[in-house]
Amino acid sequence: MTFRSVILMVLLLAVFAAGGWTFFAYQHDINASHERLVGKSRVIETTSGPIEYAELGDGAVIFVVHGAGGGFDQGLEILGPLEGKGFRLVAMSRFGYLRTPMPPDASPAAQAEAHASLMDALGIKRAAIFGVSAGAPSAMQFAIKYPERCDALVLMAPIAYHPANVSGPAPKLSPLTEKLLLTIVGSDFAYWAGSRIAPDTVIKTVMGTPPDIMKKVSTREQSRINIFMEHILPISGRVQGIMKDAEISGSIARYDLGSIKTPTLLLSARDDLYGTFAGADYTATQIPHAKFISYETGGHMLAGHFAEALREIGEFLKLQQNGINRPPQ
Repeated sequence: MTFRSVILMVLLLAVFAAGGWTFFAYQHDINASHERLVGKSRVIETTSGPIEYAELGDGAVIFVVHGAGGGFDQGLEILGPLEGKGFRLVAMSRFGYLRTPMPPDASPAAQAEAHASLMDALGIKRAAIFGVSAGAPSAMQFAIKYPERCDALVLMAPIAYHPANVSGPAPKLSPLTEKLLLTIVGSDFAYWAGSRIAPDTVIKTVMGTPPDIMKKVSTREQSRINIFMEHILPISGRVQGIMKDAEISGSIARYDLGSIKTPTLLLSARDDLYGTFAGADYTATQIPHAKFISYETGGHMLAGHFAEALREIGEFLKLQQNGINRPPQ
């Protein structure tokens, strides 16, 4: 064999070896993502159809409404640290996520009805409702439609309306970036590969968080965000919901916020790359007695401020549970 032939053979073997490693690594990780969900939730029949849910803890009920790319698991992952602090977390998978099917009408109003239907099926009369990101529209709709059942409303990095003349601090995604984002969330392999080959791109486009902020936070906080990013797999079981959330977020309407008398807490970071700051700020001015906690940095994941945000949420809900600081009815 010539030297050139040997080099070519070595390169081919290297390509095959890399391809084989990629295949086995992907299969291992995607199988683990499916196994992680097995036995962790239930599906119950409601008047809004079958809904997947899971529960954690005992005490006052917090109804957890997850964001885009989520499911019951994301909801519990976010508020799980409140377990053992006097709260019962009830987290569902919204329409099009995991084992909750996508109905013909998956509007925020229909989702709010589904929240009430799940509460009925579980015998829950009242609850505080927590909506994060794309879960915020249906959480707000629930507070509007069912005020007698809503003890408190918490919106974290909420997708929410703001007037056209109020510019958000986050720049609009370029067409190329939008196309890249759709490619990444379009398949398990594309998302898996992207999160390993270009993690900064996924952190920026999927997690809505500036990569430079991610690099400045503690190792523990970086680990939390990396695990959160990993747990979006299997994304194939969430893609229907993601696409519906993208549609809703692109044409979010102004709700009758003045009718919300429920004690309300909003949290967002100014550099959230999904631009939730402007909507959170505006919503806080429109809901009577609402409290807005803002952070200058942290992105959509509230990087570096998440523990503080959880403390604020826990304290706020405890106050409402104890009947303190309730606005006049």
